[in-house]
Amino acid sequence: MIALRPAISLGLALAVTALVAACTTERRTAPSRTASEQLMLSSAVDRAVQNLSLEVPHGALVFVDASWFEGTDSRYAVAAIRERLLRRGARLTANREQADMVVEIRSGALSIDENALVVGIPQMDVPVPLAGTFALPEIALFKRDRRQGVAKFAAVGYDARTGELISVSDMDVGFSEQTQWSALFVLSWTTSDILPAQDGPVLRPPPDSPPTDNRKQ
Repeated sequence: MIALRPAISLGLALAVTALVAACTTERRTAPSRTASEQLMLSSAVDRAVQNLSLEVPHGALVFVDASWFEGTDSRYAVAAIRERLLRRGARLTANREQADMVVEIRSGALSIDENALVVGIPQMDVPVPLAGTFALPEIALFKRDRRQGVAKFAAVGYDARTGELISVSDMDVGFSEQTQWSALFVLSWTTSDILPAQDGPVLRPPPDSPPTDNRKQ
């Protein structure tokens, strides 16, 4: 039995070496912006658009002028405003000369704010004599890291031929929020309003999937 121990040890070493040699690394790519950031902005946009108070004559042919509209994800915001106008009875046209009414839209805010609250010792650089500085890590008994999406829109509508004012909206504002909490070094959780509440299973079978027969053969 004693003579077998070196052979067993050698076999284990070779097996471990084979497993290590078989390991591979896969490089994964991702867009520069996270899905949470995109959802935060689009949720704020949706809530601001729901409050859009511009009065549009029912059935009026409307040209939406977005040349004054700027901001991150502005294309989504403009599309959401166009949908809102349709729901309020407007008919949209891409030809300004054919329009009855021009609606100019503008953005006062379309971005994300961040703020954090730390109870403990924040991260800081501590000077060390003759050695430069030492980065002291954050030591947080309690931490709140909040990100808030903000969207602020306004619109003005005027007669496409005479330029006469027809309607002016209020400053319509929408917010969204995602907050990460941590306490006592080991507890952490997230609160957010950027996703709607989900009922039932998250993953559902495709609509064309055949029914599953669970009866034993």
